[in-house]
Amino acid sequence: MRTEICDRFGIEHPIIGFTPSEHVAAAISRAGGLGVLGCVRYNDAAELDRALHWMDDNTGGRPYGVDVVMPATLPTEGTPVDLGTLIPAGHREFVERTLTELGVPPLPAGSDAAGGSGVLGWLHSVARAHVDVALKHPIALIANALGSPPPDVLARAHDAGIPVAALAGTAAHAQRHVDAGVDVVVAQGYEAGGHTGEIATMVLLPEVVDAVGDRAPVLAAGGIGTGRQIAAALALGAAGVWMGSTWLTTSEYATGMPASATQAALLAAGSSDTVRSRVYSGKPARLLKTRWTQAWSAPDAPAPLPMPLQNLLVGAAHERISRSGDPDVVAMPVGQIVGRMNVVRPVADVMADLLGELDGTLDRLGGLR
Repeated sequence: MRTEICDRFGIEHPIIGFTPSEHVAAAISRAGGLGVLGCVRYNDAAELDRALHWMDDNTGGRPYGVDVVMPATLPTEGTPVDLGTLIPAGHREFVERTLTELGVPPLPAGSDAAGGSGVLGWLHSVARAHVDVALKHPIALIANALGSPPPDVLARAHDAGIPVAALAGTAAHAQRHVDAGVDVVVAQGYEAGGHTGEIATMVLLPEVVDAVGDRAPVLAAGGIGTGRQIAAALALGAAGVWMGSTWLTTSEYATGMPASATQAALLAAGSSDTVRSRVYSGKPARLLKTRWTQAWSAPDAPAPLPMPLQNLLVGAAHERISRSGDPDVVAMPVGQIVGRMNVVRPVADVMADLLGELDGTLDRLGGLR
């Protein structure tokens, strides 16, 4: 199955795989898709540079992309310490009390997140540093998780010959992206993991295709984890799919990541075991429903703070939870497709199953004519 997106990126299959793991991203690219590495977890530009050098050496010459978190407007932003003063003491006390009640131990002395700074990739200045690093590597795509990046970032990418993708939760968002110069629109439905809008993929996708499909290819995201669902997305006008959650239960994801408790929680979850909440970043995001998310919905819980303050508040807490090894409290963005993520398998096997079912579905539909 070749579509416009395959020709644009020089890939074999119209499958774009987003992941925070360079090992998963490289495996997706080697399997004929386009692996896209999420940069937000890299506080240190040098750390991201090392990860991208590893990608350069381990993708077999296949293309890959990066995903950053950058608002289109330039916020007033001080140092992380300055921002930290904006976090109310009551919020910090709630987080610490909740972690104690959940039995989550402190981080070891001297660990990177022990100081409580959180994941700084949500900050505009850090995201710009990610772009600076990425442009030094042979990337095939820059995606922005918060819509259209600032005009100067778009211009820099285009000057380097690199297309830019942006996520959209409405047709109006998609139109603004394309008007701003975005090259690829990702129509992300309500079912997706991470930041989502209010409209389900089945409704959103044809609306976005009708709005901008004549000017930019549209990728479908949200609730896609089988070949049948890829076929449905193509039938609705998508040029390909953007998949994220599915890769969380691949064997490569556990490489270099404290993933055992996370994968155990994901493997046990059903499609109704997610919740859309602002607890993760300050913006609505779909997460695995656990004792941690339930604590934030309790009557005595404070309202989540706006981005990026919420992540600065909970970043170190999420690191503690990740290292605690308790599947009941993990803090993990994941979509409703989690109900089908029932076994740990290599990326190559997941891709083979997706493509086999896609071919079978298209053959079956062809036989109905």
